[in-house]
Amino acid sequence: MFFRIFFLVSATFCFSNISIAQQKWNLLQCVQYAMDNNISVKQNEIQAKFAYLNYKQSSLSKYPSANFSNNYSYRFGKSENPSTGILENQDFFSIGLNFQSSVEIFNWYSKRNSILANQWELEAAKAGTEKLKNDIALTVANAYLQILLAREQQKIAAVQVQQSIAQLGIIQKQVRAGALPELNAVELEAQVARDSANYIAAKGNVEQAKFVLKAYMNIDAGEPFDIIEQSAENIPVENIADLQPEIVYASAIANLPQQKVNNFKLKAAAANVKAARGMLYPTISGYGSLGTNYGYFRVPTFQQVFSGYIPSGLVISNSSGGFTDVQRPVFTNGTKSGYITAEPFSTQLNNNFGQSIGINISVPIFNGWSARANYERNKLNITTLELQKDLDNKTTKQDIYQAYNAAIIAMEKFNSSRKSVEASQRSFDFATKRFNIGMLSTLELITNQNNLFRAKLEQVLNQFDYVFKMKVLEFYKGQGLKF
Repeated sequence: MFFRIFFLVSATFCFSNISIAQQKWNLLQCVQYAMDNNISVKQNEIQAKFAYLNYKQSSLSKYPSANFSNNYSYRFGKSENPSTGILENQDFFSIGLNFQSSVEIFNWYSKRNSILANQWELEAAKAGTEKLKNDIALTVANAYLQILLAREQQKIAAVQVQQSIAQLGIIQKQVRAGALPELNAVELEAQVARDSANYIAAKGNVEQAKFVLKAYMNIDAGEPFDIIEQSAENIPVENIADLQPEIVYASAIANLPQQKVNNFKLKAAAANVKAARGMLYPTISGYGSLGTNYGYFRVPTFQQVFSGYIPSGLVISNSSGGFTDVQRPVFTNGTKSGYITAEPFSTQLNNNFGQSIGINISVPIFNGWSARANYERNKLNITTLELQKDLDNKTTKQDIYQAYNAAIIAMEKFNSSRKSVEASQRSFDFATKRFNIGMLSTLELITNQNNLFRAKLEQVLNQFDYVFKMKVLEFYKGQGLKF
């Protein structure tokens, strides 16, 4: 059994060394990659692009609009000739060309304020993206620290296994020499098995923590991935005295993206109120247009042949007091003499060219109260955003005070766990000496060894918890992550 356990642990160590050979990432690389590739960040960046398009469109709307149109048609039967305006029963082809332009001259600065509102909305969208990136950075940092913590726990578990294996080797020699009963070796074999299981579980926790970090970074779960090892002692943290809650809160209000988002949205809402108020008053706009058309037709002509007279339906009085029918001559088509065609293209375009220019005044009298309701809604939106800003500020302050309290507790727990490790180490050293001279049972030695193992695990856990709590405070201070 001893050799099977030794082989299993050795193979696990070898596998760990092989995995280390791949490229390793530091925290800054992980954070930057997550910012560039995280799906939530990409979605937020798309929303910022939408905001930019809205701003660009509204910004260009202050310039005159210009539109050109043309149409082609073929008419048959009785219809109006677009070139002559006469109803004709014939087929013809026509072309119409038209250019129109319009511009708002004065609208009580409604359009200008709409542009300003869209500009502030764009800035709010950018700040929202930065907020999400900050959140991702803090989340990635936590996941990164969890890998480092799992690694330290794996190392402690490996040392525990090696100690138990070494002790088992010594006990087995003493058992074979008859100095100790076989029960001692059996108890240590069970301890080696438990320590090996703890090591394997710790190693599995390292891989699980990697999967979590890869998910935040949007890296395929099947791709090789590893981070640079870094002990908690080498991670810089600020002095807790420099992270007093009020100081951190003042810095957070000035630097955190969420507060910038709220400020930008309030500015946009104020501009929207002015724009909506402008829509309650008359709007003056100018317009102009240029247009022409061309029509093509080809009508055959015939020689007229006189064929007699017929009554015209009209009568005139004669000298005898009666009436005489008026006759009209009748002609019939003879041989074809030629064709009547439309004027040339350029001549028609020139002759039919027309222009128009004018000023339009639009006065809102009654439109179902839509303009006034829009104005009132925008005023209420300012109140809503002010309440949201106040809520976010209070939440941020509460989070900072809680983070400060958590950092103090984590620091005290870390200091306490260091003392616990020192005491457990001394206890284990004394127990080892007493065991070596036969004054302590194997079970008591194992108990002391397990106590030391648990104390070391707790110390590492408290140390990384303290580091992360301090990093949260630094994050709220708005100074970024320092590793």
